Amino acid sequence: MHPTLSLLHNQPIAQRIDALLDLSRQHAERFCSPDAWLARQRYLAQHTTSIVVMKCMDGRIHIPHATRTPLGIITPFRNLGGIFDLGWPYLGELLTESVLQAANSGRATLMLITYHFSSGHTARGCAGFNCDTDAAKTHAYGIAKQAGELFGHDHQQVYPLVCGFETDSDAMILHGQQGDVLDMRDWVGQPASELPATLARLCPDMPADIQRDLLPLLIGNLAHVTALNGVARELEIEHREWVICVGRGFDFLHLPNTALIIGPYGPDLAEPIATAATIIATNMRAGRIPDDRFMLLASTPYQHSGVDRARAALKSRFLSDFAEQVIRRHHPELADIMRRHTAVVHWPTRRMDSLDDVSTSN
Repeated sequence: MHPTLSLLHNQPIAQRIDALLDLSRQHAERFCSPDAWLARQRYLAQHTTSIVVMKCMDGRIHIPHATRTPLGIITPFRNLGGIFDLGWPYLGELLTESVLQAANSGRATLMLITYHFSSGHTARGCAGFNCDTDAAKTHAYGIAKQAGELFGHDHQQVYPLVCGFETDSDAMILHGQQGDVLDMRDWVGQPASELPATLARLCPDMPADIQRDLLPLLIGNLAHVTALNGVARELEIEHREWVICVGRGFDFLHLPNTALIIGPYGPDLAEPIATAATIIATNMRAGRIPDDRFMLLASTPYQHSGVDRARAALKSRFLSDFAEQVIRRHHPELADIMRRHTAVVHWPTRRMDSLDDVSTSN
């Protein structure tokens, strides 16, 4: 288990929040440092494919951590259960903008469409699908079909790939076009040198450059799963989240199993917020986190000062107020012990700025 993770969950709420905000500051400093900037530029020069991940808000699903990929490389889209509809205007616009930016730079896009489950206990599965893995997988294939309708069915510019994530082991499970799977749990103890040929057989229509750039994720995941093999992880594979994040700009949260992150990517924002509150309440009742307080963090990224930042501030405050109303309606007992924090994030630098409306519900 990550040492910071094991210590942080049981601290008083004020210390937990201070640690989280300090983590944000540290992340911005590292992200802007010359060596980190050069490392990202080098990685992107060697691996030109743009990588987008559609995933659940579940705090156990952290693809950069599980693949040992540098932060800032993978673009995440998070929602309850990984439930998305590419026809929803805001989501469609953001996704299309990401694909067009890559295409204009001569880069293809790999779209990882994930679902998750627990092989050890069904109840540790995806709350968004009531732990029904087949339903979650079917939905992921539906998103892949939409991606083909949006970006073309030849998959040469945008390659949608359905990918399972087994939360007990943090293993990725890739699904090929013909129903074959590449399960990284089966590769523990096997040479990574055979992965390229296996991937080529699994996805024969995947362009060579996308295969090349997917392989580092698989090799990193194999190393991660191998390192965790045989390690007791009871506190990591169970829900232990104590933060509900609403909005965007949460790249600094690279501690697994800490926050439930809800992006504004669907017409019903209330449902995932209510579900997240239920998970927090369940964590408290089970003793997995202290039952004194939890954190609601609303954030919106901005590119430029002036109107762009002001609009981001309004959006963050709206999201915070909206989330509090939903939590108060569905879990009034939680609303009384909620610590609210509202922020904006300068996206080029990943710097999080607190707004003047930090509040404590009491």
